[in-house]
Order: sequence, then structure tokens, then C-alpha cells
Amino acid sequence: MDIDIKKMHEKPPYGMIAILFFGAFVAFLNNTLLNIALPVIMNEFEVKPSDVQWLTTGFMLVNGIMIPASAFFVQKFTNRRLFLTAMTLFSIGTALAIFAPTFGLLVTARMIQASGSALMMPLLMNVMLVAFPIERRGSAMGMFGLVMFTAPAIGPTLSGYIVEHYSWRTLFEIVLPFAILTLIFAFIKLKNITPNTDVKLDVFSLILSSIGFGGLLYGFSSAGDKGWDAPIVYGTIAIGAISLLTFIIRQLRMEVPMLDFRIYKYPMFALASVISIVLSVAMFSGMILTPLYVQEVRGISPFEAGILMLPGAIIMGLMSPITGRLFDKYGAKVLAITGLVITVITTFYLVDLNCIQGIIT
Repeated sequence: MDIDIKKMHEKPPYGMIAILFFGAFVAFLNNTLLNIALPVIMNEFEVKPSDVQWLTTGFMLVNGIMIPASAFFVQKFTNRRLFLTAMTLFSIGTALAIFAPTFGLLVTARMIQASGSALMMPLLMNVMLVAFPIERRGSAMGMFGLVMFTAPAIGPTLSGYIVEHYSWRTLFEIVLPFAILTLIFAFIKLKNITPNTDVKLDVFSLILSSIGFGGLLYGFSSAGDKGWDAPIVYGTIAIGAISLLTFIIRQLRMEVPMLDFRIYKYPMFALASVISIVLSVAMFSGMILTPLYVQEVRGISPFEAGILMLPGAIIMGLMSPITGRLFDKYGAKVLAITGLVITVITTFYLVDLNCIQGIIT
């Protein structure tokens, strides 16, 4: 295995990595395409905003459940089998979404998509760590970042144009051929390069993490519609919190945990995690609520709503390599403080959205 890795470091399998990158790009693109279409879907199925958000929340819920278990899957199964399984699930969910006659079935299709998408990200990261030597991993991760930012850049605008001129189902019809094409190329070209170990899945830990993350997400998502005093809201939050606490305690006592929470003993990692959570809440809430607001309240067309989302995605893409160099020069503290200050100020100004109408028109 050492000889194989040395040869691989000399000549990384770029063709295979390109297939994995394209699969990740299709998954990212699919997720960003749907945000602009939420108001149209809401009106067609006659559901409330708190219900239509489950097309995104349900996707993230399954990701939250699957990602803790992905560490087991990556170690237990070959990268070829895992990627083929992930793309198959993603393709099935996409096909089901195209023909979904009810909103409930559409949410189910999104969750099936998420079960495949959740496996792609850890798998891709693991393959890159194995395929590239330490001194070249930064460049590889930079390419991964480019994939992450390119999809959000083109997704909302493309989605706005399609939704304005065609059915929202066209969004899934566009994604499906690319997903199937990726699956075919993966079946032909993909090889096994990651080492596997005979690990055992702690089923109880998986159940605890699923109930924990699922309960918290469902409770907080339902609060806007049912109110914080509703039993279903505080009940699921309480169950989720207790399950998550039990899950953490169990992981700390296990020799080979499913997730190693001991890493949070390092203050910098714990602080970085908190910052990431805050930024994710700010960014994802804006990505979901802004298209709903500008279309339903302001009466802006889907295409214009997509254009509105475009500058932010482009700036993120342009800043990705710049922040990497700034990090090397100034370190994390200066960047973190600067970024958080900008986020706080701009989020505060989003409280008053009267300026959006003038910007678009």
C-alpha cells in the first residue's frame, strides 16, 4: 500500500478526482437552484412558507444525520462503491422530484437526494488527502473551494431564468442527465484508492445522533409556524438536546468513537466551530429568506431575484484565493475579527430591506 501511495503522489489520479469533483458540483448546484424556486413551489402546492422551507431544511436534516455516519462508511467501504451508491441515491431522488405529484413526495425526494449528497463531500475530501502529498493538499483544497463557490454563483441566476420561463421541475430535469452521466463515468473509470478497515458501526450512537440533530433541527424549524410555546416545538428540542448530550458523553467514553469530541479540548478548534456555526446560520437564513421576501413581498420576478443573489456568490468566489493569502500573511485572528464585523454590520442592515426594491428597479 505504501508503494501505491508513493506512485499516486507522483502522479495523482486527476481523471478520477475530476469525476468526484463533477459529482460534488452537481450536488451543490442542485441545492442552490432550488432557493429561488421556493415561492413558485409554495404557490403551486398551496403550502405555507414555514412548510416550503422543508425542501431545504429536510435536505440539511438528512445531511446532519448522514455526515456523522459517513466516517464509518468511508472506512468500511471502498471509495468506488461509496461514490456509486451516493450518485445512485442522488439520481433516484432527482428523478422522483421531477414527477412528484404532492409536496410531501417532493420533500421525500429531496431527502433521498441529500442521503447521496451527504456521502460525496467526506468521500471527496478523503480521496484528496490520500491522492495528494501534504505539500500539494492546499492547492487541491483550493480547487474544492472553487467548486463550492462556482455552483452558488451560477445557481440562483440560472434558477431565476428557468423558473420565470419554464416549470420549476425543469431545474431537476437539467440536473438529472448530469447526475446520470457522472454515474456512468464513475462506473467505468473509478478505482479504489482509499484504504479500508474492518470497523463496526455503533448503532446506538447513530440512533442518538439522528434523534439529537433531527430533534433540534425540527424543533427550531417548527417554532416560526407553531410558536415557541407549542409542545411539539419545545418537546422535540428537549428530546434532541438530551439525545445529543447522551451521544457526546457516549463518544467520550468509547475507545473508537463515531465522532471524536475530544478535539474540542483545543480552545482554538472550539472557537472556530462556534464562529462557523454563527456564520452558517447567518448565510443560510439569508439564502432561504431573501428569495422568499423579494418575490412574495416585493413582487420581484424570479430572474431578478436570482440576479440579486449573484453578487454575493461572485464575491465569495473571488475572495477565496485572496483570503488564503491573507491568512498566510496575517493569521486567523485578524481575518476572523474583520469577517465577523462585516457580517454583523451587513446582517443588521438587512433588518430594513426597503432598499432592495430600489436596487432591482
